[in-house]
Amino acid sequence: MKSAYELAMERLRKGEPDAPRLSDEQRKALAEVDARYRAKIAEREIMAQEEILKAEAAGKPEAAVQARERLQEEVSRLEAERESVKERIRAETARDE
Repeated sequence: MKSAYELAMERLRKGEPDAPRLSDEQRKALAEVDARYRAKIAEREIMAQEEILKAEAAGKPEAAVQARERLQEEVSRLEAERESVKERIRAETARDE
């Protein structure tokens, strides 16, 4: 009898029969990209939070709103950049096959 995990994996493979298999090196590279971009996003969030707190303490709510908007844009940009880098790593699999 198969476990629920094994059944789910079979269904996933059926849904993507031509999906390229990633090497261990590529999986490691993808994990490193994720870690690097999580760190960049966390750094931006800390810096923005400081800016927001200063603006609020100074009685400048519009500056705080602008800082939040900049943070949101920066996080979106970094997430898109991360996905682009990961897609290049995945594309290496397609070229190698």
